[in-house]
Amino acid sequence: MRYLILSDIHANLEALDAVLATAEPWDRALVLGDLIGYGADPNAVVERIRALPNPVLIRGNHDKVGAGLATVDGFNHLARQAIMWTASELTPANREWVAALPEGPVVVDAMTEICHGAPFDEDVYIFDDLDARRAFRVLQRPLCLFGHTHVPAVFGFDGDLQMIGPPRGTSSVLTLKEDVKYLVNVGAVGQPRDGDHRAAYGLLDTDNRALSVLRVEYDLAAAQQKILAAGLPDVLAQRLAIGR
Repeated sequence: MRYLILSDIHANLEALDAVLATAEPWDRALVLGDLIGYGADPNAVVERIRALPNPVLIRGNHDKVGAGLATVDGFNHLARQAIMWTASELTPANREWVAALPEGPVVVDAMTEICHGAPFDEDVYIFDDLDARRAFRVLQRPLCLFGHTHVPAVFGFDGDLQMIGPPRGTSSVLTLKEDVKYLVNVGAVGQPRDGDHRAAYGLLDTDNRALSVLRVEYDLAAAQQKILAAGLPDVLAQRLAIGR
C-alpha cells in the first residue's frame, strides 16, 4: 500500500494542487487535519479533499473552530481573524462536512496510526523529547504520523529515544526498521514553518517500509494575492514566502 500524507493544508489551494499534481502514484490519502484556516480557499480545499478516493481523515484545531465546535479563545490574533473569516466563508455543506471529521488518533492499518497534535491529545504539540516520550507511551501502532507543528520531524524509540532528522531538502527517505517505533511529522502542505516555503507532504510505502518526506514548489504569488484580496491580514501572505 502507498499512502499520500497530507497535513496542515490551511486553505492553501495552490499548495494542495501542486502536491496532488506531482506526487508519485499512491493508493490512499491520509489527511491529518487543519484543512482550513489562514488561507483564502477554504471551500475549494475542502472540496478537493472530499473528492479524494476513500481518504482516511481526522480533524485539526482550526477545523474544529471553523466548524463551530470550539471557541477561538486559544488562538492568537492572526489565527482568530483568519478563522472567523473562514467560518463566514464556508458553505453550509462544507461546514457540516468539516464538523463531522473524526477526532484522532485513528488506526489506519497494522503499521500506521494518525493524529493531528499528539496521540494522547489532538491539540498538544510534539516539539521535543518530553512530548515524544509521552506520545510513545500510548502508541497503538509502530508508526504514528502527526501534524500541528508545521515542522518536519522524526522521532524513533527502540528502548531509547532517538531524534532522527529532521528531514531536509526536496526528498528525504526514512527506512522504517521493524524493531523501532516512530513518530513522524512530514510538515505542512499549506503553511510550512521550517524556513522552507515549499509545500511539504509524505509518501508511505508499507510494503517496502519506506517513508518519503518531499517538497514541491507552488504558485506562491497567487496564494498570497488571494489572501490580500480577501482582506485577511497582510502578514498571512508575507509569512508564506519565508516559511514561518
